[in-house]
Amino acid sequence: MTLTSWFILSLLVAAVSGSPLSPSLTHDAADDPLDPLYAHVEDQDASKDLGVGAEEGGRTGVLDMPEPTTEEEKDKVERFDPSRLNYTALRLELDAELERVNKREGKLIGESRLPSFLSNLGKFLDFEMVVKEIETSIMSTMSCNACKAGVGLLQHYVQNGKTKEDIIRAASKLCTSFKIETPRVCFGVIHLMADEVVYVIENLAMSPDEICGFVIGDICGTPYNPYHEWRVAFPPVQKPPVPRPEPPPEGMPTFKVLHLSDTHFDPEYQEGSNADCNEPLCCRANSGVVRSPDKRAGYWGDYRKCDTPARTIQSMLENIAYLHPDIDYIIWTGDLPPHDIWNQTRESNLNILRSTVQQLINYFPYVPIFPALGNHEAAPVNSFPPPFIVGDYGVSWLYDELDRQWQHWLPQDTSPTVRKGAFYSVLVRPGFRIISLNMNYCNNKNWWLLLNSTDPAQELQWFIYELQGAEMRGEKVHVLGHIPPGHHDCLKVWSHNYYSIINRFESTITAQFFGHTHFDEFELFYDEYDRHRVTNIAYIGPSVTSYYKLNPGYRIYTVEGDYEGSRKLVTDHETWVMNLNEANRDGHVRWYQLYSAQRAYNMRNLLPQEWNHLVHKMMIDDDVFQKYLRYYWKNSVAREECHAECKKRMLCDLKSGRSNDRKVTCAKIEAHEKLQERNDWTNWIFSGITVTSLVVAVPVAAIAIPKLLFFFFY
Repeated sequence: MTLTSWFILSLLVAAVSGSPLSPSLTHDAADDPLDPLYAHVEDQDASKDLGVGAEEGGRTGVLDMPEPTTEEEKDKVERFDPSRLNYTALRLELDAELERVNKREGKLIGESRLPSFLSNLGKFLDFEMVVKEIETSIMSTMSCNACKAGVGLLQHYVQNGKTKEDIIRAASKLCTSFKIETPRVCFGVIHLMADEVVYVIENLAMSPDEICGFVIGDICGTPYNPYHEWRVAFPPVQKPPVPRPEPPPEGMPTFKVLHLSDTHFDPEYQEGSNADCNEPLCCRANSGVVRSPDKRAGYWGDYRKCDTPARTIQSMLENIAYLHPDIDYIIWTGDLPPHDIWNQTRESNLNILRSTVQQLINYFPYVPIFPALGNHEAAPVNSFPPPFIVGDYGVSWLYDELDRQWQHWLPQDTSPTVRKGAFYSVLVRPGFRIISLNMNYCNNKNWWLLLNSTDPAQELQWFIYELQGAEMRGEKVHVLGHIPPGHHDCLKVWSHNYYSIINRFESTITAQFFGHTHFDEFELFYDEYDRHRVTNIAYIGPSVTSYYKLNPGYRIYTVEGDYEGSRKLVTDHETWVMNLNEANRDGHVRWYQLYSAQRAYNMRNLLPQEWNHLVHKMMIDDDVFQKYLRYYWKNSVAREECHAECKKRMLCDLKSGRSNDRKVTCAKIEAHEKLQERNDWTNWIFSGITVTSLVVAVPVAAIAIPKLLFFFFY
């Protein structure tokens, strides 16, 4: 949820060239090969007609470019062509400016002058918007252009023999000059991530179009790249007939399951500190001066960019242990460290892991816990190299410790796959299996996947093997993970393969559980050949952290228990929250049940078909959608408004178990919106027609219509 590893470095270097400028808009550059806006021959030849069938390194890139989403964006995009930028000139001017700064100041901090072509960037590129899009993973073509220009310049630096220190200096200068972040965040993030980013760029054979299309997804076009087009192999076993969906019988035994996600524990949280700082994480002693009383961090947490104090997590766990002493097992879907991504080390993140594990053991000493890995556990954040990356860049420092900590609850035979890729399969009880996946192998902010995204660690192929065995043994399976497979952060190729697996084993997989978004939501899966038939559902649990504008929360599921024919279906779920505003105001905490899904939405059961029906109800009944919206934000008083475009996006999210495929997954919602708009106009026209108006209108029409006919036809 913060500025992310690979993309921030390319964006910071991109600031020099990420603006939608055009040579014709500034001055005549046609005869100046060193003009930064002139397409120099060495660059133009390499990028000419990129995306329209141009060959790059012997490969053909077919690019399906999307349309800009707003008129302002359209204007800016039309005035900018990343492929025409002269990276040599950009680098020379930036190097000259850095040399001037060094001679004058001996440091990069400060409001020093930038070259003229840089000083005009604010007119053409909304950096605040681009940064926000990176944080929220909701991208536009503006971010796409920034990405392409940034990657191009970064590649140019590497290809021209610039050192890592040169790149760090340039990126740091740009970051601070454009105030993308505070100086300490700029320097911290860039220094932390530079080694690995430069390593990837040095070993990468992809064009900016290919990289940005791969990372950002459909909004940035989809160039074909055979290195990132792959399909998993299914065993030659025919898919069994899918039985008619039937709800569980009344009175069956049940399990009670706790779902914890995204705790983001901040050991440095300080009450009364600045909660409104200009950094990715506030509410710390070093977050700056508190300008007014309303900017102070609350005792129990804060709705602004602040993570969870220890006392709030302790209060939650005490509440759960007291109110829910009959929990059968816990699913725990990751993201433990805070959002101070510029200030983290491997050891600091491991300490958070160890302390959180011990805390869960203390409160639930006899309850089985099934964990999944989040994207924030790595340092740098989102850095999860595949197994072929070893040595200093490898991730065994994390996976080995995960194995040691998770062995408190998992059997010994899970150790090989946890140490290989942080995934595992465990038989919970006869006929019931839990499979935990490492969703960082679908994380589009995991830059290591640029080197090779083909089923990292063979996780999905292993997943198929486990599911085929479960199917043959008649087991039912629940799947755990962190990043939801339909979320924008999940790579398209990985997500589409995962979707096919869910489709093939829909009778075996009876529930999925994820986190990551911090919101209270879900995703639906549909038959790949019959888009009207819903096949599965992924529950996305609420976050413990209040980051950002949220109440802390957790989820309780009721699941079919052990009996003959049990499918281990979820029969209901409850979301429990703490009213953060009330707690900070009154000084005491109240955890309460916000809603039960079955009661709140008047659902007959929680089969995927009922959830699909609920989405349809939200489309046509705004009262139902507003109720969902309140629960989505966990009843936060700081929640944002949601108008027509926001509503359409949220409903599309619910129907998108497959990422970067919204033209297909959201087709019905788009059609309904157009129909609704047409009906609104019809209703508006006819709502003004009354008996009185008809009395007046008919004689007028009798005179006017013949005149109109004469005007048009004679």
